[in-house]
Amino acid sequence: MQRVFDIVIVGAGIAGLAAATLLARAGHHVTVYERYERSKPIGSGLMIQPVGLAALGRMGLRERIETLGARIGGIHGVTDRGVTVFDLAYGELDPSFYAVAVHRAALQGTLWDAFAASGADFVPACEIAAIKEDGGRAALIGADGAVIAHADLALDASGSRSTLRAAVTDRMPRDFAYGAVWATIPDPGIAAGKLAQRYIAAHTMMGVLPVGRIAEGGARFAALFWSLRPEKYEAWHAGFEAWRAEAMRLWPELQPALAALSGPDEFTLARYGHMTVKRPFRGPLALIGDSAHCTSPQLGQGANHGLLDAVVLADALAATGDVGKALALYATERRRQTRFYQFASAALTPMFQADSRTLPWLRDLTFNRMKAVPYLKREMVRTLAGLKTGLFSSASPDQIAGLRRR
Repeated sequence: MQRVFDIVIVGAGIAGLAAATLLARAGHHVTVYERYERSKPIGSGLMIQPVGLAALGRMGLRERIETLGARIGGIHGVTDRGVTVFDLAYGELDPSFYAVAVHRAALQGTLWDAFAASGADFVPACEIAAIKEDGGRAALIGADGAVIAHADLALDASGSRSTLRAAVTDRMPRDFAYGAVWATIPDPGIAAGKLAQRYIAAHTMMGVLPVGRIAEGGARFAALFWSLRPEKYEAWHAGFEAWRAEAMRLWPELQPALAALSGPDEFTLARYGHMTVKRPFRGPLALIGDSAHCTSPQLGQGANHGLLDAVVLADALAATGDVGKALALYATERRRQTRFYQFASAALTPMFQADSRTLPWLRDLTFNRMKAVPYLKREMVRTLAGLKTGLFSSASPDQIAGLRRR
C-alpha cells in the first residue's frame, strides 16, 4: 500500500498547481499556500512546446489547452535589413510535432480547475516567510514568526524572486540587461500559426504570438512584445507616441493593431533573471519551476519546465514511496535537460537582447547559414521543441515527460 504524505506547496502558479493536482490525485494530503487572495496569472502569452503538451497530456489537460490556444507550427524572425534569422518548423523534425501558444490566463484557469477538482486544499492571502527543517519534517513559518504548518514535504513554487529558496541555496538570480513590455491585443491575423519576430541588431526585438482564446467561445488574442531595458521603462512610457511610430516603421503590417492601442498602460513590464540551482532540494524542501531554474523566455521553455518538474516529481514519489529518495530521483531526472536549456538560453539571450554590435552580426552570419545544414537545422528545431537533454543528446516528448516511468 502506498504511503500517504502531508505535502505543502507555496505558490499557486503553473508549477505549484500542476504539482498539487498530481500529488493530490495520487492520494497525498496537499495544501497550497498563496500570498494573494486568489490564484492569478501574471503575463501574457506562453509557448507550450511538445514536451509541455506531453506533460499536460499526463494530467488529462492537453485537449482543453489545444481547444483554447493557437497551434504554432514554427518560428520566423527577420532583421530590419531583411536577413532571415529563424525560419523553423516543428514538422521538419516530426510531422506530428507542434506547439500551442496560450494566454497565461487560459493555462492558469485550466490548471486551477484541475486543482480544484483534485481534493487539495487552498489557503489564500497567506505569506510564508521561511521554511525550516524540524525533526525531519518541514515547518512553514509565517510573517509573524509562528509555525503555520508541518509537513513531510514542502515545495517552493513561489517563482524566480523566491525568498524561500535560501533554505536550499544561497544563489540569487542574475538580472538580464533587457526585459520586455507585453500587451494582449486582438489577434491581427498577420502571424497565423507561427511566432513572428522582427529585430534591429540586438537592441530591438518585436514579436507577435497568436494565443487563441482565454475562455471557450471568446475572442482570439495575440501577445505583442517589445524588448526594453527596465531602467528605460519610464522614458518609453512617456514617449509612447514616438515608440508607436517607430514600431509601425519596423513592422508596417501591424499598423492597424498599433493604432488601436489606447496607450502605454496596456503594456506590462517584464524583468528577466537567470539562475540554476545545482541541487534543488535540502532535507524535506524542494524547489520547482522558476524557484529552481529561471531564465529569459528566449527559448520559450519556462512554463514547460514547470510542468515537467511537477510530473517528474510526482512520478518520483510514486516510484520510491520515500521523500528523500524521491527528491534525489527528481533532481537526477531533471538535471540534464534543465542545465542544457539554462546554458543555451543564457548564451542566446545577448544575441537578441543586448547593446552589443558584434553579437547580432555573429547571429545573422551564423544562424542564416545553419538553416542550410540539415543536421544543424534539426538540432535547432529540437532545441525549440524542448527535446534537448544535452549538447549532443535529445529524447522524445513522452520520454522527457516521464511516460517511461509509469
